[in-house]
Amino acid sequence: MRLISGFSKLDKQEKINWLAEHFSTDPQAFSADLATWQHPDDGVQRVVDGFTENAIANYVLPYSIAPNFLINGKVYAVPMVIEESSVVAAASSAAKFWQERGGFHAEVIGTVKLGQVHFQWFGEPERLREIFPALRARLLDSSTDLVANMEKRGGGILGVELIDFPEEPNYYQLRVSFETCDSMGANFVNSVLERFAETLEAFFTDTQGLSDTERDVEVVMSILSNYTPDCLVRAWVECPISSFADLARIQGMDAESLARRFAMAVRIAQIDPYRATTHNKGIYNGIDAVVLATGNDFRAIEACGHTYAARDGQYRSLSRCTVQDGMFRFELEVPLAMGTVGGLTALHPLAKRSLEILGQPSARDLMCITAAVGLAQNFAAVRSLITTGIQQGHMKMHLTNILNHLGATPEEAAAAQHYFQAQTVSFSGVRAYLEARGERREARGERRLDASLRFFP
Repeated sequence: MRLISGFSKLDKQEKINWLAEHFSTDPQAFSADLATWQHPDDGVQRVVDGFTENAIANYVLPYSIAPNFLINGKVYAVPMVIEESSVVAAASSAAKFWQERGGFHAEVIGTVKLGQVHFQWFGEPERLREIFPALRARLLDSSTDLVANMEKRGGGILGVELIDFPEEPNYYQLRVSFETCDSMGANFVNSVLERFAETLEAFFTDTQGLSDTERDVEVVMSILSNYTPDCLVRAWVECPISSFADLARIQGMDAESLARRFAMAVRIAQIDPYRATTHNKGIYNGIDAVVLATGNDFRAIEACGHTYAARDGQYRSLSRCTVQDGMFRFELEVPLAMGTVGGLTALHPLAKRSLEILGQPSARDLMCITAAVGLAQNFAAVRSLITTGIQQGHMKMHLTNILNHLGATPEEAAAAQHYFQAQTVSFSGVRAYLEARGERREARGERRLDASLRFFP
């Protein structure tokens, strides 16, 4: 049996020993591998272990930099954490391309966060709407101690709405909107919502003039919503179509044709959810990498973005492109609930460094930076798809990974990169190439040895 009781109570080494004993064919090598991925500074390791539960090692991802991002007139070197081949190179290429054409522009449209108190009430809906103004006042008054500090920073509770759902009788929700300034605000929002839940129950118990049926209320749950359609940022690039001339010439077409092909590729993602899914995945290649590097919640941000992409009932591209009056414009509108204060941004050593590299941005600035990187990644991907094809960059990185796996020397790797420019990259093909190269080298060595032996009969 491999079941265990009390695993969380074991210390780290005891957890590793148990795993090695029950799930590894080579317990000694298993334990040694995990030991390799511990931070040498015990203090730092304790911080990292504290991020989650039952931690036994660190799972390392590359921490990369995409330089030359000109965003709203300021140049950034953007930290990105991602393991996928060619993403950072593509973002950097797009940054350089647009740096020469005025850079990226971005603006924050809104920064509203949302939370909900879900509850059942068994009176008449009209009656609930009638007493809601008094309930709202009671809710706001009950939370003054929780919101005081946030209000000093310019945030707080923006509004409280009563939402009912005719398709589910007796179910209602309080939808609460918040401004959390530079913090992600999850703890703040959830604390207020839990206070609201308590106040909701007390209100129906204490309020005069309610029938017994109207006093019955059941709070189902209180929790923030990761769907924040009004925490929104827009990023865009634009330039004369004629500036595509050099790129178009390489592809054997004129600038106008290239720009219109690009716009058509984006339009396809607007109308076809199959293409839109992959299209938007490319956007989040860029966004998620910045979100991770800055210690924000990429799962929440991506879930929100995908919901936003389907807000009219069909899943669509988050980006749009127009070609008219001699101008090319490519833009992205995406919800990004991000913070630069608190949470992992204050705990993870590299998240702190990321914010330092970015110039200690406000949450609004970070939203603009992140959206610009998402747009850059999307531009690079679509540009590749309509010209050389996306595989060229991917396969170059794939070849590098294969060479590293096979233990190629720097000289062998350089020769292989040249050779496979005109060949199909596969694991077996690269192995065969290296083996053949090794055999030729050995043969040359033998011939040199034969020649030298003739001088020593």
